[in-house]
Amino acid sequence: MRASLAKSGCASSSCGSSDGPADMSPEMWERVKDHPCYSEEAHHYFARMHVAVAPACNIQCNYCNRKYDCANESRPGVVSERLDPDQAVKKVIAVANEVPQLSVLGIAGPGDACYDWRKTKETFERVSKEIPDLKLCLSTNGLALPDYVDEIADMAIDHVTITINAIDPEIGAKIYPWVFYDHRRWTGVEASRILLERQMLGLEMLVARDILVKVNSVMIPGINDAHLIEVNKAVKEKGAFLHNIMPLISDPAHGTHFGLTGQRGPTPMEVKALQDKVEGGTKLMRHCRQCRADAVGILGEDRGQEFTMDQLPETVSYDPARREEYRSVVATVRGEHAATKEAAKADLAEVRDAPVLLVAVATRGGGRINLHFGHAQEFQVFEVSPGGVTFVGHRKVEQYCHGGHGEERAFDGIVETLQGVSTVLCAKIGEAPKDRLEKVGIKASDAHAFDWIEAGIAAWYAAEYGTQPAMLTA
Repeated sequence: MRASLAKSGCASSSCGSSDGPADMSPEMWERVKDHPCYSEEAHHYFARMHVAVAPACNIQCNYCNRKYDCANESRPGVVSERLDPDQAVKKVIAVANEVPQLSVLGIAGPGDACYDWRKTKETFERVSKEIPDLKLCLSTNGLALPDYVDEIADMAIDHVTITINAIDPEIGAKIYPWVFYDHRRWTGVEASRILLERQMLGLEMLVARDILVKVNSVMIPGINDAHLIEVNKAVKEKGAFLHNIMPLISDPAHGTHFGLTGQRGPTPMEVKALQDKVEGGTKLMRHCRQCRADAVGILGEDRGQEFTMDQLPETVSYDPARREEYRSVVATVRGEHAATKEAAKADLAEVRDAPVLLVAVATRGGGRINLHFGHAQEFQVFEVSPGGVTFVGHRKVEQYCHGGHGEERAFDGIVETLQGVSTVLCAKIGEAPKDRLEKVGIKASDAHAFDWIEAGIAAWYAAEYGTQPAMLTA
């Protein structure tokens, strides 16, 4: 189990703060340390699971199309199977027995978890009896949220995500065609006003009950991108723990209004620029995967197709042994990883007059540089300077290498996606792609294969711009 952590795990860097135990109170760290969406550090080690028990929704978003049986699409609102609470409990137990990293059960639709509250509540209550140590987490558009905050608190649901894309009803009207509230459908600015007021009320009520709130905001260029600075200020004032600014997914094939009308999504550098502008506000989540409503596994991977109902045993019973063993191993590995981060920070402090750079890392998880360049389906991107190494996001790409042959179109897409990146670190890279990257101004190196990410980046940076550090890499 320890060996698998060193070589695999998180295929990404969704659904947290990059802060660690030194950046918050021990009590708060205890609440987020095993939640892969609320702690960037935790996502290296722990998995989440969404059960699609809440298909009904009370609003329409111009970026959403809730699609069923779409195994190849990875975005919110998409599922392969809609479950009733009986099926959901069976599936959670089966996954917990096979995925020892599992720490969180979430309900994120495919509609709205609060609007479909009866199914959400029954599922959580029954799972809690079977696996009481699982963290419970729900996502909601917030319209029905205030009606259920007391029940959420009574059920010990400690983490709630609200999608808030605007605080100005005029802007919101460009995002939401209608909402269904108080037994009628509302449209236009009035619909937006009702939704936004209910969202902020729900946020206040949750914070008053000491429930951690993550706010999701979809960045839509030309509509709410500049306005999200004001959203960040507002949710910070209301007490949100995290703010997750994520890019609009706008592919016409998905059938959304924005996709069909040509509304573009932001570039990775546009997302980073906006995140940098609000960095002093609410803590930012930069590692979101914008998960499916039936996602299973570490952030960045989806094992949901391994656990469809037709593949589950006829009867299941929970065995906690593997999860308990895994947690004991993780406790040790985390200590080693933390030590390398501190060593990297100290070594970088010795570098003088060096530029701030973006470095992309090919990783299959576990916090290591452990993936072949040609096998990467995304890169984790870090900012490095004499001040340290900071995770800033991920960039999805099409896999370049298939059976020893590189795809030209995929390589061109990788170059475009790595805009702003100066260097790629990976476990292995062939001379041909390495030379091609060099020609477009991107260096590539496999000299730090299987190092901890922060240690490898620091060692590369110090070799380029300062002294060669003696890094702790194993």
